[in-house]
Amino acid sequence: MLVARKRGRPSQPGLAESRREQILEAATKLFAREGYARTDLQQVADSMKVGKGTVYRYWRSKQELFLGTVDRAMRQMRATIDAAIGDEADPMRRLETGIRAYLEFFESHREFVELFIQERAVFRDRKKPTYFEHREANAGRWREMFQGLIDGGVLREMPVDRIMDVLSAVVYGTMFTNFFLSREKASERQAEDIIDVVFRGILRTPRVKGNGS
Repeated sequence: MLVARKRGRPSQPGLAESRREQILEAATKLFAREGYARTDLQQVADSMKVGKGTVYRYWRSKQELFLGTVDRAMRQMRATIDAAIGDEADPMRRLETGIRAYLEFFESHREFVELFIQERAVFRDRKKPTYFEHREANAGRWREMFQGLIDGGVLREMPVDRIMDVLSAVVYGTMFTNFFLSREKASERQAEDIIDVVFRGILRTPRVKGNGS
């Protein structure tokens, strides 16, 4: 018995994923420029020259689409850092390269920083912002690296999470400072400064608690 084939456009491998990325790209630009409240899915569709139904086929609501743009920003950031680090074996070089790639990424994609600000302002009821969800999900490899540096005697003994929290706050704060003040200092120099101050310190000689100094 022959089964009649359904009419319609033949499926193309990767077409759905490509369309999702196109929608995310268009939505990112609009949300960053116009703000969450002033952007709607019709504008996204119009900017792509497609019907509104095409956008709804992939994203059920404006909120879902907006959070999708923030998630995409974090996925792209991780991919950029991973590519920059490559197969570098030296832990400190990996760290410095990662910090530099992080700062360069957000300097080149200022619209993503704008999305982070909007997410915090609009979705205050969320348990955790997307940025920190991704940070926690990808912390394992960095935690392992820092523990290796402690075990090898390169870093002094202290909780790894303490190191990661402080360093994360420094680079996160630097990213926002660059955004708000439009700093022109090279990312490479900033990465060197962070490594120097955080890991080598600013005291000429270590202070010993209880010695009266």
